Amino acid sequence: MTIEQLTKNPKDNFFLLAGPCVIEGEDMALRIAERIVTITNKLNIPFVFKGSYRKANRSRLDSFTGIGDIKALKVLKKVSDTFHIPTVTDIHAAEEAKLAAEYVDVLQIPAFLCRQTDLLVAAGETGKIINIKKGQFLSPKAMRFAINKVEETGNKEVMVTERGTTFGYQDLVIDYRGIPEMQSFGFPVILDVTHSLQQPNQTSGVTGGLPQMIETVAKAGVAVGVDGLFIETHENPSVAKSDGANMLQLDLLEDLLTHLVAIRQVVNKQ
Repeated sequence: MTIEQLTKNPKDNFFLLAGPCVIEGEDMALRIAERIVTITNKLNIPFVFKGSYRKANRSRLDSFTGIGDIKALKVLKKVSDTFHIPTVTDIHAAEEAKLAAEYVDVLQIPAFLCRQTDLLVAAGETGKIINIKKGQFLSPKAMRFAINKVEETGNKEVMVTERGTTFGYQDLVIDYRGIPEMQSFGFPVILDVTHSLQQPNQTSGVTGGLPQMIETVAKAGVAVGVDGLFIETHENPSVAKSDGANMLQLDLLEDLLTHLVAIRQVVNKQ
């Protein structure tokens, strides 16, 4: 699959990567995917279902990490086969690339790992689409080097995701200048709305968030002209097993996307 096929080459709309932070089970994944498919079909938004098959980066040792690698990857494959949509999941080590590539269409490089050469090369060598999240510690310009590592494998199917920059110890900020700056590399740029609103390093060991700002951040990204949006969503974020503090309530997704499509249409007329 190519990026053009994945995004259906939208001339007038953004594409969407959305789903729960982590696969908690088959039923929940299928329910969430079905709801998002219904919404995105209605609004003509190309959709990629997102779900981590394992959460390797957690603050506390007792945090939920997953239901089992193969079991979760099979859930992602079932979502893809059931709704005929592409899927994306994170990988954390070079040896995971080949395994995950058997089940999903897009391999995502977590922000903390975007400088890991062996991981980027292994991902590129699968031939899958690679979505590299910009490190919270990097400038937009520095992402050119991460892209180059994948390109050197012969894989040109690369996307880059902005997800905020560390601001002090417990906050992130988005520099929207980085979106056109990274677009100048010639690859699609995605705005990770929900992770940009995380408040990491809380004393409880559980990451906080500002979900009330999701619409504000997303509107700004669409107004700037971002190619795609990344939004984690859950039926009940308060009981989600990962990142519940910054996820969007699934019931709110349709209204949000409707507003964002309207903004995109205005931007396109300029």
